[in-house]
Amino acid sequence: MTTVAEVEKLVLSQLRDFGTQLLPFEQALGYALAEDLKADRDLPPFNRVTMDGIALKYSAIKKGLNTFRITATQAAGDGPVEVEQDDECIEIMTGAVLPASADTVVRYEDVKIEKGQATLLLAEIKQGQNLHLQGADKKQGDVVARAGVVVSPAIISLAASIGKSHLLVKKVPRVMIISSGDELVDVNEIPSPYQIRKSNSYTVRAVLKKHNIDADILHIPDDPAITKEKIQHCLKNYDVLLLSGGISMGKFDFIPQALEDSCVEKLFHKVAQRPGKPFWFGRHGDDGALVFAFPGNPVATFMCLHRYFLTWLNAILGLPPKKVTYAALGRDFTFKPELQYYLQVTLQSNEQAQLIAMPVEGNGSGDFANLAVTEAFLELPMERSEFKKGEVFVLWDFTD
Repeated sequence: MTTVAEVEKLVLSQLRDFGTQLLPFEQALGYALAEDLKADRDLPPFNRVTMDGIALKYSAIKKGLNTFRITATQAAGDGPVEVEQDDECIEIMTGAVLPASADTVVRYEDVKIEKGQATLLLAEIKQGQNLHLQGADKKQGDVVARAGVVVSPAIISLAASIGKSHLLVKKVPRVMIISSGDELVDVNEIPSPYQIRKSNSYTVRAVLKKHNIDADILHIPDDPAITKEKIQHCLKNYDVLLLSGGISMGKFDFIPQALEDSCVEKLFHKVAQRPGKPFWFGRHGDDGALVFAFPGNPVATFMCLHRYFLTWLNAILGLPPKKVTYAALGRDFTFKPELQYYLQVTLQSNEQAQLIAMPVEGNGSGDFANLAVTEAFLELPMERSEFKKGEVFVLWDFTD
């Protein structure tokens, strides 16, 4: 069997570039940014007032003046109103441009306004206080967001602020999700006592939607000729095939033979892990479609999707590798087979700000009901079988 480390290396050796596309900035959320964003002017673009109050000349305070005549009121968005004399001030609002003739703003809370005059209530005033100076954040032409990051709400805000109405983002692959087996019926059907409803395909599609992949779904019956025909069609029309089930050693597992007959090169089959031991991965030509064929058990499909496909997707989009997270095991745990084990856990933190992973009891990789309460997989190394409370291991959190 192939080890987990070898599997990750093989998967990441099959990177593809699917190009870029230009999207309206409001529709680019969650995509990978494919260009640097640069400030079209200084940020902020002027000396911006940060508190409602009065604007005045600091030199007047240095001369001992304490009371100032109010000559005007300036709102945010108004043109600047100059302060002509030392004993004058203007009322000014948050977000307004500071007049060139003033250099200090005193909050309303720190003045007494009476009969058109403002009297300072503080003994100490600092020159330049309550101002956000022009260019303090970024200068015109500075990069405000670099390519190779996920477009977040903060980047949407930056794009709007620099007048970037469209963003260049990385295209995502065209994905077909394939299930197989006569034991599966549609969601709106009543299964017989020996059938179950399809669920894996919808789980996978829901995960992919979080990454802006609008995948198609196909179900293939247990028929070798139909299996081969459908596989070959998908290889011609999609960049990635994500299969769930039909890849083990059963008499009705026709997927592996159909892939071989369709000239899909097997890069590995079977991984030293649980769940997901029968995982199959291959490619159709050097630059053709990739095939991620996961085991049909729901937890195995779910784990392999997050552990391998999303790792690959992150890499092809030019995003930095996901930061490694660690958690401490919440109680003793034993796992006998010499396989790398992905333990389902819930997460909590203690008073020392330590992340604690509590094992979730279940009935194996077919117990998909557990996924509703599970938050992550704790990666337990295959060299051991006894794992003690408090030991720290790599965590694969799938809630983000």
